[in-house]
Amino acid sequence: MAVDVRVPSSNRFCDKPNNQTIFGQFGESFGLQMMRKKKRSSVDKTESSAVLEVPKAKKGRTGGPSKSAVRVANDESVFVQFLREAGVTLKQDRTSNEIALDQIVFQKRLQQSLKKNSRYPGIIQEFITGLESHIEDPQSFRNCLLPCVPRHNDEDSNSVSYQESLMRLLLGIEILQTPVINILFEKLPEFMFEGVGEDGLNIPRIIMNQLKWLDRVMDSTDLANKLMQLVSVASLEVQRDVITSLPEILEDSQHGDIARELNLLLSENTQLTVPILDALSSLNLSTALLAEVRGAVMTTLCAVQLEDLPVVVKFILHSISSTDATEVVTDLRKKLELELCLPPHMSSQSCSRTKGSTSTSSLPAVSSSQDSVSLVLDAIKSAVRFQKIISEAWLKAIENVEDVEDHKVIDLLVLFILHSINANQSRRGAERVLKVKVRGALIQEALLQKTFKSHGQVMRGYFPSILALAQSLVRSSDGCVVPFAGHLYKQAFTTFDSYCQQEVVASLVTHVCSGLAAEVDVALELLCELVAQRPKEMALYAVFIKGILDYMDNLTPQQIRCLFQLLGGVAFGAEQQGGHIQDDMHIVIRKQLSSAVLKYKRIGIIGAVMVVGSMGARRNNPENTQGGTLPKETQRQVISLLELVRSCSEASPEAAALYYDELAKLVQTGKLDPLIQAWIGKSVLEDFQEDFVVDLGPEISGSFPLPATVMYNLDEDESQGGIAVNLLPLLAQDLILRADKNQVQDGGKRCVSPLCLAPFFRLLRLCEEVQYNGDLEEIDALLGCPLILTDMDVVEKMESLSKMEREFVCSLLFHTINWFREVVNAFCQQKDPEMKMKVVTRLQNITYLQSLLERSLAVTPGFMPPLATFDSDSTDITAPASATAPAKKAKRDSGGKKRKAPASKNSSADSSQLEEGTEAEETQQEPSEKEAEKEKEKGGVNLSAYRPFFRELDMEVLGVLHCGMLSRTLLDTELNSRVREEVQLGPAELVFLLEDLWRKLDFSLAPAKKAPFLKGKADRTVGFSHLQRKSMREVADHCLQLLPTLCTHLENCHNHFQALLSENQGVVDALGVDLKEQQLMSSAYQLLLQVLLCLFSWSGFGQPEHRALLKSMLGVLASRLKEEEAELSMEQLVRHSFEYLLNFRASIPSLSTALCLTQLLTVLAPCAGPNHTALREQIASLARRFLCQEWVSAKGGRERGNKYNDTLQSLLSIYLARADDVLKAVEEIAGEGIPELINAAKDESSRTWPTLHRQTFLVFYKTMMAELEKAVRKIPPGKQHDSTEVQSEKLLTWNLAVRDFHILINLVKVFDSRPVLTVCLKYGRLFLESFLRLGMPLLDFSFKKHKEDVQSLLKTFQLSTRQLHHMCGHSKIRQDTGLTNHVPALKKSLEQFVYRVKAMLTLNHCQEAFWLGNLKNRDLKGEEILSQTATQESEEEEDGEEGENQQEQSGDEESDSGSRKNGHNKDQDDEEMTDESD
Repeated sequence: MAVDVRVPSSNRFCDKPNNQTIFGQFGESFGLQMMRKKKRSSVDKTESSAVLEVPKAKKGRTGGPSKSAVRVANDESVFVQFLREAGVTLKQDRTSNEIALDQIVFQKRLQQSLKKNSRYPGIIQEFITGLESHIEDPQSFRNCLLPCVPRHNDEDSNSVSYQESLMRLLLGIEILQTPVINILFEKLPEFMFEGVGEDGLNIPRIIMNQLKWLDRVMDSTDLANKLMQLVSVASLEVQRDVITSLPEILEDSQHGDIARELNLLLSENTQLTVPILDALSSLNLSTALLAEVRGAVMTTLCAVQLEDLPVVVKFILHSISSTDATEVVTDLRKKLELELCLPPHMSSQSCSRTKGSTSTSSLPAVSSSQDSVSLVLDAIKSAVRFQKIISEAWLKAIENVEDVEDHKVIDLLVLFILHSINANQSRRGAERVLKVKVRGALIQEALLQKTFKSHGQVMRGYFPSILALAQSLVRSSDGCVVPFAGHLYKQAFTTFDSYCQQEVVASLVTHVCSGLAAEVDVALELLCELVAQRPKEMALYAVFIKGILDYMDNLTPQQIRCLFQLLGGVAFGAEQQGGHIQDDMHIVIRKQLSSAVLKYKRIGIIGAVMVVGSMGARRNNPENTQGGTLPKETQRQVISLLELVRSCSEASPEAAALYYDELAKLVQTGKLDPLIQAWIGKSVLEDFQEDFVVDLGPEISGSFPLPATVMYNLDEDESQGGIAVNLLPLLAQDLILRADKNQVQDGGKRCVSPLCLAPFFRLLRLCEEVQYNGDLEEIDALLGCPLILTDMDVVEKMESLSKMEREFVCSLLFHTINWFREVVNAFCQQKDPEMKMKVVTRLQNITYLQSLLERSLAVTPGFMPPLATFDSDSTDITAPASATAPAKKAKRDSGGKKRKAPASKNSSADSSQLEEGTEAEETQQEPSEKEAEKEKEKGGVNLSAYRPFFRELDMEVLGVLHCGMLSRTLLDTELNSRVREEVQLGPAELVFLLEDLWRKLDFSLAPAKKAPFLKGKADRTVGFSHLQRKSMREVADHCLQLLPTLCTHLENCHNHFQALLSENQGVVDALGVDLKEQQLMSSAYQLLLQVLLCLFSWSGFGQPEHRALLKSMLGVLASRLKEEEAELSMEQLVRHSFEYLLNFRASIPSLSTALCLTQLLTVLAPCAGPNHTALREQIASLARRFLCQEWVSAKGGRERGNKYNDTLQSLLSIYLARADDVLKAVEEIAGEGIPELINAAKDESSRTWPTLHRQTFLVFYKTMMAELEKAVRKIPPGKQHDSTEVQSEKLLTWNLAVRDFHILINLVKVFDSRPVLTVCLKYGRLFLESFLRLGMPLLDFSFKKHKEDVQSLLKTFQLSTRQLHHMCGHSKIRQDTGLTNHVPALKKSLEQFVYRVKAMLTLNHCQEAFWLGNLKNRDLKGEEILSQTATQESEEEEDGEEGENQQEQSGDEESDSGSRKNGHNKDQDDEEMTDESD
């Protein structure tokens, strides 16, 4: 049975179809769609019932079905005939069409047959009509779209197995291509909404495949129009197929137009984003068009669906060129809002999942969004891995963000990506940028938390990079970035699974075992935090932490304390999840306690006390504890361990003192169980009374090295029947025991050493504070009770004593001072007025005793003081090696101090050091001054070097500053007894407290200083063990409470010097002035400003959480000026604080104090915001005022010395850096001040700048050269497109700079010392290099329009370069390696200058004006340097310049190498320049 093939009654195609004809029928097609579908289905049913059952034809390449099973179409139309003759047989049903020969031969035969036909070209229309009739049947149409099957003949075994479809073959014939394309577009709407059929075929997609990769498209413009019109009316699925196929269908010439069409479509329909971008990625576009398309894509980025975002990001990154990479990536970074990719409520759920869980089915939305984010990051990773410019652009984009609020999650993620790439450059760049951002407080913990919280699942893939970055930051020498490493470790531990947790713990343990102090401290602190926050998880890794016990030999006592704290928290915590390591810890502690080596015994004591803290901590749920919170068995174990430690440490005074100090720290926490606390307090009180306190009697029995007497009794009314601290007898007994170490004590009585006095008392008073809530009434007798000492008049005759007696006196003084320091620590917070008075008196005792100690140490060389801090190795704490040197030095610098009261000796370490440095630097002194120096022979050493041998003062002691300098009257009115003298806080005590406060702030708040040796860094922490337990915020809060009092003292100092100046008509060193008081007040003034400077310089104020604290502190300063009821802004507070501090400028007593005030204002100015120009000008004005002021020392002479010079250099740098015009400021000093100095007498100074004299000329010269070089580096380089006004302005700036440089260089003729020459050679080269790099490009483009200015500039500059050449010759003649080291680089720059000028003239067509000559070597005086052989020429130095006229210089004996304008060439050159400019 043959299938009826319907022939259309009318011809729908014309010879030359147009777009309107074809697409005009799309409406008809869509209108008849439903009817056609029904009709087609009925036909299918009829055919299926009428046609016999046949097997399906395989689409394979092995051959077609048997001939008996197929039926050939019985249609003898033109279409069928031509195909059969050309070699193709049409089949019906699901049987593929057969082709008998190669497809190329078929196409050639068919084209020739059509062209040779007599009815050509009309036969083509008949052929197309037959094709239309044939494909009316859906199955026939499918057959024509599917590949043809080769016909196998027995004779032909070489036929090709795969052939194209019939439609594809017809499209390859040029004369048939256009009508066949029209037919395909006609048929496509019929299948538009069918999708994938039962046979798995998608007809619209197959139709599009027919058009791909054609060898030639006859009318590509028409085809492109048809495709885009189809896109405008087709369904979404077909639209995607068509758009995706465009790059494979169209020729390159159509890519630009199609890209513009797709660009418009992208903004109209976001559903097509992915296919459009896929197509655009494959199109061959110009750079400009690609940038336009990319810009349009960028504008839609915010509206893109999350699942489409990876494709968009990939397209943007892969369309970047090297010229616009940074700009595009910066824009992309701004618009990528990954923070919005995860719903907040889901974010919190995803982060609270149990670690190690892999199931995400409960949160499909979260998982989907995380997958999209992961794909976005993969796209970024792919781009940066294969394109270096993109990785560099990302780094630069992140680096350019200057505000902490502008940093986003994507910044951290990209840095992790860059670090995860194997390329070393990306890894190093990521580390560098992260360190810079963390150091500048731009990337903070809050951003890190947000990143981990919202994208923890994604970041898990970058865990190796996160771990590596954390390790790198921990090892950094920059202390500012180390805390961020801790945040990385903590976030990784709390967010990731158990494997990552194990790696984090292992990495931290590795840091601890590294032996590097900084790493160990950070790692132990982090482990302690993790144990406190996540005890259950950390208990799983207790075995890892326990391994650190094998490396305790390398740990400091503070680190050992942290180690046992975290081990105790794991093993003996409330829940005791890590109980399996308890036995190991007990074994280690007992082993260390039983050691005879003090180092290991110290480890055992510290470990045992920390374990007691963990075991004896107060619990929340007491059960059967009889008043305590611990089980009875635990109480018994704790007390047993304490008794063990006590018994093991009794034999060694150092070990016993350490035990008391460690136990005191534990008691101070207030976390011990009440019963344990009561047991400790009872035993301590009994032992202290027995060991150190004796009843006062009429006589003191015993034989001692020096006569014993009772001293420093503040309770004279109770002299009979009172108590005293038995210090001298104990010290004498200790001396005897140390002399005979083999002596066995009688009856096994434990040793009582004066070393334990201060530590034991500290433990006693802390127990009392905890027991009685801060009330020390039970032990208040110890505040005023006397000590058994010797008469301190013995200090006056120290030189007549034996060495043993001198050392005995020094030890006695150290123990007494340390006792008083602990007494002040204990009672400084008591509210009773009488106790306050006694505390102030004890401070007076301390300052007086320290003055005695200074003098005693001066005559006791090689003395090793008794230890005062026991939690560090005693070998690390040594007395100053040159103990005798200070004594000899004191003979020069302590005469003035001899006239002071003894209490002022250590009032200001900085002041005394300044004087030492000043006088050590003086090489020429007047005879009268030398005579005065001889009076200093009885002076003392500086006690700042002995600071580790004094007990640490608590922060609370600084509250005594509130007493003020006039507190005696208030105290007396409260006493209601007799008037007592010297109870006010005097200048010496003020200086003592301020110096301690400054040291504490410098240790706690100042940025970590890079120590040249680890030992130096360890020494820095000695004496700050109590302070180390406080955070920087706690220290700053405490200073806020002190700030009003500090301002009061600052105002008192100001008033003192104001009154002094007014009384003496402005003469500082007038007769009758109390030198001692003036020096103390000057030291206090400087220390107060140093404290404020250190406080406001704290880097923590840059963090948002501390801004409120900064505002409060500024509010205190502002309120001193005037009370403001309304709340002021930060800028207003800064301005008021500025005004308040500026009021002190009139009373500044010394240059170092002036520098402190200037630096303080410099630190405050940026707090006002970006626009603080007015404040900057005020700082410059203040610095200039100080520089123009004559500074006189307390002794009446001019201030001088190394420290004075350093201070002067800092002040001058501040002035020049903040001057409105640096170049004019330099010219003012060099052009006015220095000529005044040259014309002045030998010891006189400049009249305008009194600080400028011959001893400080080098300071001024070096600073001016350095600031001048910095200034020219900031001049923007000249550009060709600059306007005439801009060029003139830049030329004027360079003219000023070159003129300043010329003035400074010429000064070498007057000041020709070696240091001046060194400065000149160094900064001369730097200036010349900056001129070549920044100035010469400006001359290139300015020469034509500003010829005279350029000539003048070069002429001036050549004079300077010639002088530099003379310096090089002078350096060689002198054979001074310090100078000649600078010569090669300088001469290279001089040579580059010559040829650079030549290049500039060549660029402007004036090369005839340039000529070279030999510049003879001359010395600084201008005399020619002759070589050993008269015939040998000197070294040549080529130097370039523009001259006015060659003949003017022809008579000079020196032939300058330069560029000259010859008179006869001038007009010609001018014409050339004019022509060029035209």
